[in-house]
Amino acid sequence: MIKQLLWVGLGGGIGSIFRYLTSVWVLKRYAADFPLATFVVNMVGCLLIGLIVGLSFRAQWIDQHMKLFLVTGFCGGYTTFSTFSLENWGLLEAGNYTSLFLNIVGSVLLGILAVWIGLWLAKL
Repeated sequence: MIKQLLWVGLGGGIGSIFRYLTSVWVLKRYAADFPLATFVVNMVGCLLIGLIVGLSFRAQWIDQHMKLFLVTGFCGGYTTFSTFSLENWGLLEAGNYTSLFLNIVGSVLLGILAVWIGLWLAKL
């Protein structure tokens, strides 16, 4: 278990650094009211997790430790939106449309509500 945690932690640290660098790069080049840096990070993260998982299905070049490092660690540190999207893709592929709808709508609406509650609690 310790070895797995180290792989996840190492990947997560590197992913977080890359998230920061990507955000800085986008913000230096584009000024917008839209949260473009976060949007770019989330879309790149989705592309990466799809590519990594897809390649791991096609060729067995990713062992369990590398998958922990890349998918759970790096992509998790880079963005949790990539995991959210991958799980929703699985629901879509399985034809589980009710869970897909509830997960997407519920996550977005409850996520916004949770942010609001957190901000409200911080004011107490």
